[in-house]
Amino acid sequence: MAQLTHRASALHKSIPAVLFAARGLATASTSPITVETSLPFTGHKIDPPSRSVETSSQELLTFFRDMALMRRMEIAADSLYKAKLIRGFCHLYDGQEAVCVGMEAAINKKDCIITAYRDHCIFLGRGGTLLEAFAELMGRKSGCSKGKGGSMHFYKKEGGFYGGHGIVGAQVPLGCGLAFAQKYSKDESVTFAMYGDGAANQGQLFEALNMAALWDLPAILVCENNHYGMGTAEWRAAKSPAYYKRGDYVPGLKVDGMDVLAVKQACKFAKEHALKNGPIILEMDTYRYHGHSMSDPGSTYRTRDEISGVRQERDPIERVRKLILTHDIATEKELKDTEKEVRKEVDEAIAQAKESPMPDPSELFTNVYVKGLGTEVKLFHYIHLFLSRLLTTIVLEFLL
Repeated sequence: MAQLTHRASALHKSIPAVLFAARGLATASTSPITVETSLPFTGHKIDPPSRSVETSSQELLTFFRDMALMRRMEIAADSLYKAKLIRGFCHLYDGQEAVCVGMEAAINKKDCIITAYRDHCIFLGRGGTLLEAFAELMGRKSGCSKGKGGSMHFYKKEGGFYGGHGIVGAQVPLGCGLAFAQKYSKDESVTFAMYGDGAANQGQLFEALNMAALWDLPAILVCENNHYGMGTAEWRAAKSPAYYKRGDYVPGLKVDGMDVLAVKQACKFAKEHALKNGPIILEMDTYRYHGHSMSDPGSTYRTRDEISGVRQERDPIERVRKLILTHDIATEKELKDTEKEVRKEVDEAIAQAKESPMPDPSELFTNVYVKGLGTEVKLFHYIHLFLSRLLTTIVLEFLL
């Protein structure tokens, strides 16, 4: 397992370097390239950042590989779920990869991210491994939450990732709490509290935002607007679906969430703002290809033409592919080779995850109380207690 983790990390870093060396472009790998975002930013109570984004050949290749890896992981998770190797809830992120990849390009691991249950790719972006991801999805001991969290509860505290939360909108107050700790510690870091358009009307979101604004907390609320809260279109659920304006007194920015460079620019801008002035809202205009969860076919409330139209016109991976080819950074064959390597890496991680054992039943009683506190009681004691009380009740009822 450690070998695979090391291999994944090394491969992730080495692919662009190998490509450049092979094509004699090593000196150009970090040379600046200026690209204009696909759409302008729209600001609320704030002047938006420039559409001109500086990137490099190295960064574009990394973006391509990272998003291809995430896409492949989610497609594989779909197959594993249908094979009944993944049980329970499972929410896939394919289509939305530019949000977490662009965000990571603008921040560091001192910055915190907290999100809802569509969390697999965000975990990967924070430094998690494919093995940890697949093992957790399959409820195995090697998972990032020891197989006890499943799809909705990925976690990596050492990477600044605080979950994976199942209660709609509940992660936003927690994110503002993280931002409070950051301000208290004066460590010049921020928290990105992510939620979907389906959670945008939650009362706790506005309560937390009010407190963050009162205390000028370095909190960045990120609405990943994929336009459907479960199967409900945004216009049916929100009188004002301009979510970047919903903070009223808090500035906001609307961003093309399918453009990784626009996301990078917006997150960099938001971090600088939050450290100086307090909270800001980012609305990421994005799209999910799968249904809300694996129980949702995703085609009863939208047409297949709509989905394929977004794939053809706005797909985040294809946009980066086009940039790479336009700037002669890599050939189509080299990009296809990268995708083949990604597929192999995912397949290897799945094979290793399948070999990982299930958690011991005793794990049911761990991580409930702070270590050293609370009482561990074996399951049969609970059953014995329940049956004793039930028998006592029956006897008393009979006698009385």
